[in-house]
Amino acid sequence: MVEALTKSTPNNTHSEPAAVTTVRSVAELHASFKRLADTHSNLVPLALDCDERLSAWRLTGASGGGGERIRLGFFAGLHGDEPAGALALRGVAELLLESPRLLTGYDLFLYPVCNPWGYENHRRFDRLGRDLNREFWRESLADEVRVLETEILRRDFSGIVSLHADDDSHGTYGFVRGDLLALELLEPALASVESIVPRNELEVIDGFAARRGVIRECYEGVLTAPPRLARTPFEVIFETPGKLPEAIQARAAADATLTMLSRYRELMAFAEGL
Repeated sequence: MVEALTKSTPNNTHSEPAAVTTVRSVAELHASFKRLADTHSNLVPLALDCDERLSAWRLTGASGGGGERIRLGFFAGLHGDEPAGALALRGVAELLLESPRLLTGYDLFLYPVCNPWGYENHRRFDRLGRDLNREFWRESLADEVRVLETEILRRDFSGIVSLHADDDSHGTYGFVRGDLLALELLEPALASVESIVPRNELEVIDGFAARRGVIRECYEGVLTAPPRLARTPFEVIFETPGKLPEAIQARAAADATLTMLSRYRELMAFAEGL
């Protein structure tokens, strides 16, 4: 499913890795999406008012017959040293295009590399040393944050999913924000990948109380919807163990994402039947 293409602390004390000689290419990842778009008219690039390497893609399914399609936003690569999320979104796009029934009723917005400089240079932070995932809704001067905030406000998402990796974790886990709906998506997602990657069962993860890999608190400034939105989206942050091979992380993140899509459709169908 996923093609191979070549944590966070409250006080931003996460150490940067030593310099590396291999540079990841955002252009190569972008080209892999474009190859899909060349043969599928329902995958189109989005023009963002920022560094052109901050690519975004819109993936639209057939109408589900219930009116407006469900808009969901998927974000990866806010930390540049966590590339598996970008590969996962590429894999998700490919599978959904090959199995369009799974996409029915959805309007998906994919942001695979939210920190282009960090991604290409294997760095967690941006070129000015900022942790972009602590900058949201704080009047940040980072262009990437400003553009993504605009996208969140403009798109009025029903849900927001962020893909991350944690070098200090031995298993998958996640954060949920919002109502019970988020938990109803994260729990099946964690369960769906346990045959690939174990779940982190610790009672404290990343400094937060956890229950079977689910955390209900989070750091301030992470990518999220602002409180002033008329409709509050569900929010899930899915974390893979950062020390695993990228291909395994990407597969787990992709499978978890597909599980959340399937589960959300089930929940919406149940709600409509009430």
